[in-house]
Parts: sequence; structure tokens; C-alpha cells
Amino acid sequence: MSTTADATPGGASAAAPVIPRPPNAPRPAEGWRRYLRAARQPRGAIGLSLLGLLVLAVLLVPVFSGGYDQQSATTFSSPSWRHLFGTDELGRDIFVRTLYGLRSDLVLLFVGVPIAAIVGTLLGIAGGLSRWLGMFLQRVFDIILGFPGLVLGIVIALILQPGVSALLLTIAIVLLPGYGRLARAALLTQEQREYVLAARVLGVPRRRVLLRHILPNALDPIIVHTAIAMVVAIFMETGLSLVGLGIQPPQPSLGTLLNTGIRFLSLAPMYVLGPTMVLLLLALAFSLLSDALNEAVTRTS
Repeated sequence: MSTTADATPGGASAAAPVIPRPPNAPRPAEGWRRYLRAARQPRGAIGLSLLGLLVLAVLLVPVFSGGYDQQSATTFSSPSWRHLFGTDELGRDIFVRTLYGLRSDLVLLFVGVPIAAIVGTLLGIAGGLSRWLGMFLQRVFDIILGFPGLVLGIVIALILQPGVSALLLTIAIVLLPGYGRLARAALLTQEQREYVLAARVLGVPRRRVLLRHILPNALDPIIVHTAIAMVVAIFMETGLSLVGLGIQPPQPSLGTLLNTGIRFLSLAPMYVLGPTMVLLLLALAFSLLSDALNEAVTRTS
């Protein structure tokens, strides 16, 4: 019986070795369909609807407002159709400032969390290149986990000065170990599978096995974890801004609005209640999405 190696001079193989497909591994198209099915579930649909409404409000706020720092002579006015959350100590519309603050938070989430996901996942599977590298990275993750997120954020803010850069770095570093450990767990599980052992026998480079075969099998828990990480990042921004180390005035964020509004709680309760409701709706949207994604993944795995 002839083989591929016999078809070329010197017995060299003319084609790259074919790695057996992992058992029960969904194809890429099937994976995307599972995530779309999660959006059709009640929790997924509600979560996406809430998130969509919040994003739409953020996109439309420049159309019906003159900016987040537009002042008026009417201070601490009660909620009305003109000012849904009333006005603050400078006569600025609290509802408008809340939406601009939500925009600041969404920018932080959609930039900081993906950075943590990409870097953490790559570091987690990097242990497949070297046993010692994997052990070293795990110790680094343990050290990061040993610092409370708020304390780490305070240290970073004091070094870099409070602002967007410090918040982004804090979010990325605090969320890094979660992604790294998920990727590491997937690596240790997949390394013992037959298709990985077959790839090693065929001489396939480790880097190729990690990126093309092990990494795709780690995507499900990483995607589910991302929705949870969004909630964590929301409250991290709020916590740092509450102590004055987040986004700096006059640019608003949900945390800075709460920080200022607490001082005027008796005069304008909506100064605190308005941003708090938006904050909870945002966290609820990502929590529902996380539940729907987790259910879709576990049902089809």
C-alpha cells in the first residue's frame, strides 16, 4: 500500500500532516450559531435589548442635548419632562450627564475588557510552549489575584495620575488572571486529547497546535467569562471614581456622578438614583447575556 511519503523522493511528505479533528468539537459556523441561539433565549433577548437601548441612548444624546457641561440658572430642579433626573448644583441636566457618563463607561468596557481577554488568553496558553513558562505565569496571576482590585487601581492611579489611562490599565490587569486561568485549564484538558497527541507524533509545531486547535476549544468559557468581566469592570470604574481616582471632572462617568451626587442627596435624590439605575441596568444586561451564553454553551457541549 502506497503512502504520501512514498510519493516523493527520499520519502519526504509532500503535504502537511493532517491533525485529526477533536471529538465533539463544534465547527466555527456551529459555534456562532450557538451564540446566536443564546440571543433568542428570553434572558439573552432581554439582555441584548437592554444593552441596545443603552447604547442607542448614548449615540443619540448629542442630538437632543447641548453637551454634558451646559449650565443654566435653574439649580437642583425637580425631575420633569424637560429634565428627567432634574438638574445639579450648576444647573446641568443630570439625565444628559448620566448618558455621557454611560458613554465613558462603555468605552472603558469595550476597550479594557477585550485587551484583558486577548492578553490573558494568550498568556494562559503560552504555558504549552514551556512547562516553566506556564508555572511562572501562574505565579504572576496568583500575585495579581492577591491584590484587591480597588487597592491595585489606587496604586496605578497614583503612579499614572487619575484618568482614563489608569482605569484602562487597572481593568486590564485585574481581569487578566481570570482569562489566563481559563485558558490554562483548557490547555491542560486538551493536551491529553488524542488529536493533540497525534499532532505531536506527526511533528506539528507546538505553536500551531496551540493557536489552531487548543485555542478554539477554549473560546466557549472565555466568551461566557467576558460578559461577567464586563460587570466586574463596571463596578471597578464606579469604585475608583467614588474615591476620586477615576475619570476626572468635568467629564462625567457614572462613578463621578455618584461621587458628587452623594453630597447633595437630600437636595436632589435623583442625582444619585438616576446614575445608579443606569448602572444597575447595564450590569443586569451583561448578567443576563452571561446566563444565556452559558446555557447555550453547556447545552450543546
